[in-house]
Amino acid sequence: METSENYGPGLGERLGAAEVPAIATRALRTAVMAVTEVRSDRPSMELSTPLKREDAFLVSFLLRDFFQRKLWEDGRQTPVCDVRAGQVTINDLNRAPVALLDQPHHGMFFYIPRGALNSIADDADAPRIGDLNHKPVGIDDPTFSSLARALLPALRRPDQVSPLFLDHVVFAVGVHVAQIYGGMRPLARPPRGGLASWQVSRAKEILSANLEGNVPLMEVARQCGLSVSHFSRAFRRTMGVAPHSWLMARRVEVAKEKLRDRRLSLSDVALACGFADQSHLTRVFSQLVGVSPGAWRRALERQPNAVG
Repeated sequence: METSENYGPGLGERLGAAEVPAIATRALRTAVMAVTEVRSDRPSMELSTPLKREDAFLVSFLLRDFFQRKLWEDGRQTPVCDVRAGQVTINDLNRAPVALLDQPHHGMFFYIPRGALNSIADDADAPRIGDLNHKPVGIDDPTFSSLARALLPALRRPDQVSPLFLDHVVFAVGVHVAQIYGGMRPLARPPRGGLASWQVSRAKEILSANLEGNVPLMEVARQCGLSVSHFSRAFRRTMGVAPHSWLMARRVEVAKEKLRDRRLSLSDVALACGFADQSHLTRVFSQLVGVSPGAWRRALERQPNAVG
């Protein structure tokens, strides 16, 4: 697949930022989706370099207020407006948007090609998406805000986040945009069944064999003979949780087994179970179990039969 200049370093250069954390995912076979964090504390006070025209959208989530934003599309200025931190804006890259960078700015930019939206619609047996319904103003979107903020730690500490999680969240962003702004409607009759027993076994086998989470969601779905969206829905229906959540729970179960071996340090347990380091293990273990792994191990020593 071809890469685009409208995410990652190419986008950062156009918006006056030298170093930009970025994530690109191929959760969909037909298109790349990406998110780039752009921050500039020393604005150029000039117009941004025009973004390259292509059949894609740039959905922005602001992390800092931008007052009296001045934006041009196809050479025409849009209404001047304030865009607040936590709001979303949408730009059609076919219209070559240009902004006046006259103040510090900080935001997350989601690159979503039309091909990705069409692939999502195809998977949902919905009509393909034309244009996105939006106006050149800041939009309050709590769901988008939650998904975007979930990716911030991944942009800043990519070593602590699995590709499976990234695929899941970026894909969820694409589905949300397709539904809310593209008018995609869910199936009139949602699929009744979940995964077949062989698909459950295969998915568990793949995920358990890759506790570090390096296997892409697309590959797990392919092994089960399903598209990403169908697999995600069926997995959740069958297992009650998303694939990434199941993987986290499985990591914790394996960690419990490892913690019974006193020869292993907490760091050893963390690495053996696919966590980035001991602090990552402690954070996830505490969230799911209610106590830290160290406290769980001590309780096990005091009452071997009382800890689950």
